[in-house]
Amino acid sequence: MQTKQTTNEGLKRGYVITIPAADIAAKIDAEIKKIAPQVRMPGFRPGKVPANLVKKMHGEQLHAQVVNDTIRDSVDELIRSEELRPAMQPAISLGEDYDEGKDAEVTVELEVLPLIEPPKTDGLKLEKLVVPVTDEQVMEAIEGIAGQNKSYKDAAKTKKAAEGDQVVIDFVGKLDGEPFEGGAAEDAPLVLGSGTFIPGFEEQLVGVKTGQEKTITVTFPEEYQAEHLAGKEVTFDITVKAVKVESETKVDEDFAKNLGLDSLDKLKELMRGQLEQQTAGLTRTQMKRALLDQLAAGHDFPVPQGMVEAEFEQIWAQLQQEAAKEDDPEAALKQIEEEKDDYKAIAERRVRLGLLLSEIGQANGVEITSQEMSMLIQQAASQYREEDRERFVQYIQQEPMAAAQLRAPLYEDKVVDFLFDKAEVTEREVTQDELQAAIEADEDVEAEKEKAKAEPKKKAPAKKAAPKKAAATKKAADAGEEKKPAAKKTPAKKAPAKKAEAEGEGEKPAAKKAAPKKAAAAKKPAAKKAPAKKTASKD
Repeated sequence: MQTKQTTNEGLKRGYVITIPAADIAAKIDAEIKKIAPQVRMPGFRPGKVPANLVKKMHGEQLHAQVVNDTIRDSVDELIRSEELRPAMQPAISLGEDYDEGKDAEVTVELEVLPLIEPPKTDGLKLEKLVVPVTDEQVMEAIEGIAGQNKSYKDAAKTKKAAEGDQVVIDFVGKLDGEPFEGGAAEDAPLVLGSGTFIPGFEEQLVGVKTGQEKTITVTFPEEYQAEHLAGKEVTFDITVKAVKVESETKVDEDFAKNLGLDSLDKLKELMRGQLEQQTAGLTRTQMKRALLDQLAAGHDFPVPQGMVEAEFEQIWAQLQQEAAKEDDPEAALKQIEEEKDDYKAIAERRVRLGLLLSEIGQANGVEITSQEMSMLIQQAASQYREEDRERFVQYIQQEPMAAAQLRAPLYEDKVVDFLFDKAEVTEREVTQDELQAAIEADEDVEAEKEKAKAEPKKKAPAKKAAPKKAAATKKAADAGEEKKPAAKKTPAKKAPAKKAEAEGEGEKPAAKKAAPKKAAAAKKPAAKKAPAKKTASKD
């Protein structure tokens, strides 16, 4: 194997590897000798098939395999001998004029990671904004849960059902006058206006009374999952068993017990814990942003443009998805196009910070244990269909780059925690609104700094609200940016976790009572598809 360097510019490297035809032929012959004992051919005893016949049968396949293996081994040897640190997978190509019997010329192009001086971690100073959770916030959150757990009481028999009321019905669905499978139910509760049943069903029950019988006609949607009903007109014979109106849910001991808890005090305790957990997440976001700003201010080194482009593509794809959901998608797309350079600058910052955090971690012995890595793989595999999970695990185990991308977010968090421990931290008590404002103010400053970098020769623009950035909405290991929570005055109101979750297993809404099994009239979500094969944030 002969190697010639063709490019050495900044972080870009280029090489041409020449693999002699004799080396390839020798490896093919070795492979033939290896498989010959297993080859079976009429007229020859097992293991006695001549090598020339084996080559005639399998030569083309063996040649392709040997060439691919030799190229891979040659590139690995190049990286070792030249002590290269590839930023991403090298671009490898075999000369177009290559044919069996000729020397193979392989072109290798790649970017290497920059050499970064181990950053100093002493002297970091951070302010931790702490939000105390008040009794009023706890009760407000619990009342929000009560509002979501609606209860209904029987109305007078003369009451006509209105939108928002609950009707309890028996029904039988008929197609061409004959009942169809899954089209019947008894004592089915239905809140009018909820959109639970197929279009046209609930609207025709507005005005019914307890004891009334009614036949309605509806048409199933064209995309309905049951093909024999899709687009078909059917009738439903309905008996109204009861009309109910919403009743106020009182926050008391019985309410707590209905959520599966021992007492109202236990509910308050768990809710306080959840609110503290939410505010702690905001506090970490603010501290992490301040930490990254300090690191970014003290380091400015070249970064691999391939990594920057890959990061930008992720940001851009997310921005386009968000723009498509706006009321005026064209205007939203136009706005992000005008700010494209800003997002490219943000992508570069994220890559630089990611490399910096990685360097800090390696210099200080921060590691991901094999147990932690195994948990990461299993968590990622759970996003796939059961039949694809084993293949995903094998892919991660065989592809070092994919494994590095998967471990990157956890590695980043461990490096950040290491830096938090090293920093001098002072605490200041604030309200949640003040904490959220501090996070958004940091984003404004960051946006202006990145814009100034992207347009250094232009007059600094007047300060404006930071544009909605993918950089603030996606956690990336190579940038260290936390996901920005939506701005809210109070935390999202959820049913509290049960005892197991309160002790550290995670957050889970209180279990709801099982609803009666609905028939074909009820909407059914489409079967969940396995996610497309993907890789996590880059290391």
